[in-house]
Amino acid sequence: MKLRAYIFTLFIALSICGNGQEIIVETEQQLENLTELLEEDVEDENFLQQLTYLKKNPININKAASDDLRTLRVLTDLQIENLIIYRSFFGTLIDLYELQAVPTWDIITIRKILPFITVADNVNVKNETLNRLKDGEHYILLRSSIILQDQKGFDKSLPTHYAGGKERLLLRYKYQFKNLLQYGVTADKDAGEDIFKGAQSKGFDFYSFHFFARQLGRIKALALGDFTVNMGQGLIHWQSLAFKKGADAINIKRQSAVLHPYTSAGEFNFHRGSGATLKLGPLEGSAFVSIKNISANSVIDTVSNEEAFSSIFTSGLHRTAAEIADRHNIGQTTFGGNLTYKRTGFSMGLNGVYYQFSKSFQKRDEPYNKFAITGKSWSNYSFDYSFTHRNFHLFGEAATDKQFNNAFLSGALIAIDPKADVTLLYRNIEKNYASLYSNAFTEGVYPVNEKGFYSGISIRPTPQWRIDGYADIYQFPWIRYRVDAPSGGKDYLLQLTYKPVRGIELYTRFKSETKGINAAPDSVIHYINNIPRLNWRLHLNYQLSREWLLKARTDIVWYDKKGDLAESGFLTYIEGTYKPSFTLSLNLRLQYFETDGFNSRIYAYESDVLHSYSIPPFFDKGFRYYFNINYDVSKKLSIWGRWAQTIYRDKESIGSGLDEIKGNKRSEIKLQLRYIF
Repeated sequence: MKLRAYIFTLFIALSICGNGQEIIVETEQQLENLTELLEEDVEDENFLQQLTYLKKNPININKAASDDLRTLRVLTDLQIENLIIYRSFFGTLIDLYELQAVPTWDIITIRKILPFITVADNVNVKNETLNRLKDGEHYILLRSSIILQDQKGFDKSLPTHYAGGKERLLLRYKYQFKNLLQYGVTADKDAGEDIFKGAQSKGFDFYSFHFFARQLGRIKALALGDFTVNMGQGLIHWQSLAFKKGADAINIKRQSAVLHPYTSAGEFNFHRGSGATLKLGPLEGSAFVSIKNISANSVIDTVSNEEAFSSIFTSGLHRTAAEIADRHNIGQTTFGGNLTYKRTGFSMGLNGVYYQFSKSFQKRDEPYNKFAITGKSWSNYSFDYSFTHRNFHLFGEAATDKQFNNAFLSGALIAIDPKADVTLLYRNIEKNYASLYSNAFTEGVYPVNEKGFYSGISIRPTPQWRIDGYADIYQFPWIRYRVDAPSGGKDYLLQLTYKPVRGIELYTRFKSETKGINAAPDSVIHYINNIPRLNWRLHLNYQLSREWLLKARTDIVWYDKKGDLAESGFLTYIEGTYKPSFTLSLNLRLQYFETDGFNSRIYAYESDVLHSYSIPPFFDKGFRYYFNINYDVSKKLSIWGRWAQTIYRDKESIGSGLDEIKGNKRSEIKLQLRYIF
């Protein structure tokens, strides 16, 4: 038995090492999909910081609570519930081999999470209390990057220009002891922002501090400083990273503890104040209060003739005189909470959040803004639930806003066979429903003005083969930006993954999406045209040896293939990672792309320095390459470097507005240092 367990564990470990990536392939795809939806990089390093820490300090599978397991973003609630039930019947696991005996757990899932879990004896939390402040890990991280070419905004002779220098700087100090205590400070300066002068006379443009403790007796979590709040299924409030549709077709449920520490450099999607979660038997309650300033566009309300704001700036950029004038000019007070009743296999909760602004929120007078948030205050409330019975898991949330407009979402996960799972999700969000920090499983960026039905399936006929697919059909009952009539769409994906032997993973994917947009944006009368967008991808990961990992991809896109707006796009790359020792790692990518325009753009996840990633869109014609290096000078000091360059064909300038570069090249240098003490 022990020999079989050892061989099994060794096999999985070698399979994981063959992947050689900081995050799994499905997560890369989810990040690409999310970036494409938002049309900007998702600035959230919390997730990567967490994975890096868990590799060195894996979760004890014998004592992990459901919230601990959810942080992996791999396991479904059905799998988590089954593990907890298994432990209650059979006690602690002796070896990871036993995970195969847990209902709904499969070899593919175990391979994904193995680097982040361990089997150990239960440790009394009280015995660790005195160790929290002395036995954790301290580190200081400094990151600097710069685009070498001159951008238009740095020309000081222009009436509108960037106030600061070209470099971007990030400084972070962090202390962490397991998942029980962490605190730290983050400081960030974007390119074009001043530092220690002008509007930023106090140094960096953005500072963040957090203190977060868990398992303090009946206090399950305590947050001071900056933190995020996640409730229900995201219909009223969800600030942590959450994925939409993707190749992981089954994992669609929002799963998280209510409170999380905030350690990223993004300047909008967090709260600043205090929060706590208390547990009393089956009851668990959370409450929080936040007071912070946000950046917004100031206007004069035409009705009251008072100053108001029409939009909130989420980019965190304060470079020009106009951006600086709007910096932190609106006060926002937020408070809310959650009360949940939990039993094994069942939970239900009540959620509420209230906002108070220092000035009135008044969006631009556009038809698609008719039902947007208005006034100096707003509130949302909801009821969420989940239920697990054997191979069936049901979840959902019903929400309302200040004006009693409603939103509803409900889904089910069914393990129809040890080798097959099915998921279903229905959402109905009224056209006049509005929320602020929300992020539910919807086609749109925010849960508003949408009805839809999603179904996904995952089939694992053998350990070598996996088939994932989904279908999503949705409608928008009211007009939207660039869509001047009710519209709808449909989205399909099919992905086939093949892992014939250790160290080789090949997948091919076909995705089809059809969505309505204005067909004649420049005419007086608009009509809706349903535009299809097709995408085919072939991706290979190949572990040539212990030192060499090879990745290759080809993407082809067809936009409005037989219509008046027809475009096509092509992208291919090959990437090699060489790790000759535990202290040195080298990474190189060579890429070519060619598209007919922006509509046929293609997004591609890029390896970067520790705790960072980038997913730029590629369109027009050109080459791109980047080179990453990581060298551990000692056990305490590590260095990362990155050089990336894009060379366009037949272009005399790159970018637009103040980011315009004269010429056909864009080059970036990045350097990062980390010291552990």
